[in-house]
Amino acid sequence: MQELTDNPCNLCDRECGVNRRQGEKGYCFSGSRPVVARAALHMWEEPCISGEMGSGAVFFAGCSLRCIYCQNFELARGRKGREVTTEELADIFLSLQEQGAANINLVTPDHFTLAVIPAVRLAREKGLTLPVIYNCSGYEKEELIESLQGTVDIFLVDFKYMEEELAGKYSFAPDYPEVAKKALARMTEQAGTPVFDERGMMQKGVIVRHLLLPGHKRNARKVISYIQQNYGDSVILSLMNQYTPFERLKEREDCRELCRKVTKREYEAVIDYALSLGMENVFIQEGETAEESFIPEFDGEGVPDRQQEEQTWQEESSQQ
Repeated sequence: MQELTDNPCNLCDRECGVNRRQGEKGYCFSGSRPVVARAALHMWEEPCISGEMGSGAVFFAGCSLRCIYCQNFELARGRKGREVTTEELADIFLSLQEQGAANINLVTPDHFTLAVIPAVRLAREKGLTLPVIYNCSGYEKEELIESLQGTVDIFLVDFKYMEEELAGKYSFAPDYPEVAKKALARMTEQAGTPVFDERGMMQKGVIVRHLLLPGHKRNARKVISYIQQNYGDSVILSLMNQYTPFERLKEREDCRELCRKVTKREYEAVIDYALSLGMENVFIQEGETAEESFIPEFDGEGVPDRQQEEQTWQEESSQQ
C-alpha cells in the first residue's frame, strides 16, 4: 500500500507533488490544514441521510476535479472557508451532534483526509457516536479509501462518468472511470451492504450518486449498467436531476450543451432504464431541483472564526 502524504502530495491521482505542509497549494487549491466553509444541519441529502433533523454537513473547500459545471464553484476553487485545527474540527463534529444531526457528513474531504482521520478519532474519544459519511466525487485513490477503515461508516459517492472523453472535457480527468471503479470496489468492501436503524436512517453502506448532465443519457446508462452488473442492490443508486446551468458556461464555446437544464423526458428515460434492469434500491428526485436556492450559503456558519474571537477578546479586555 502506497504511503499517503501531503509532502510531496500524492493524496489523489493527480499526484501534483507540492509541499502542502509548507503552504504550497495543490491541484485541489488547498494547503495542508483543513478549510471549512460551512458546518450545519443540511436537509437536501437523500431521505435516509437527512431524515427529519438534517445531516451534519461539513463543507470542505477545494477539490481535485475542477468540474467546469460545478454547483459549488467558489467553494471547490478554494475561495471560501476558514482554516481549522484538528481540535476545532473535532469540536465542530460534536457541536453538530448536540444540534441533533443524524450523522457527520464530510463533504469533499479527500484532500484533507490526513487531518480528518485524527479529528474523527478525537471526537469519538470526546463522545461522538454518530455514523460518519464520506461524501466525495468518486475520484479517490484506493489507498485513500483503505486508510479510512474504522473511520468512515457510509460512503456517499459520485459516479460521474463512464466515458473518458466526457471526464477529460468536463473534469480534466480522463482516467476518472477507472479510478472511480477501483475506489467504489474498496468502498463496498469496507462499508458492506446498507444497514438502517429503526427510523430508516442509514448506519452503514454505500450510496452511489449519478448527476444526469443535459444531453448525456448514454453516459448515464453506462454508469447505471455498470452499477447493476457489479453491485446489484448491494449499493443504493441515487439518480439526480438537479444539474444547474450557470452563466459562466456561456463563455465556453466548446461546452454550450451544458447551458440548459436536464429535461423531464431525459430524466424519466434514465429512470426507466434503471427500472428495466430490475434495480430496486434507487432514489429519484421529484419536482424542481435545478435551482441555485438549493445550493447552501458558504458563509462560515458553524465554523470558528479565530480572528473575530481574538478581536472580541481584545475589546473585552480593554473595557475591563
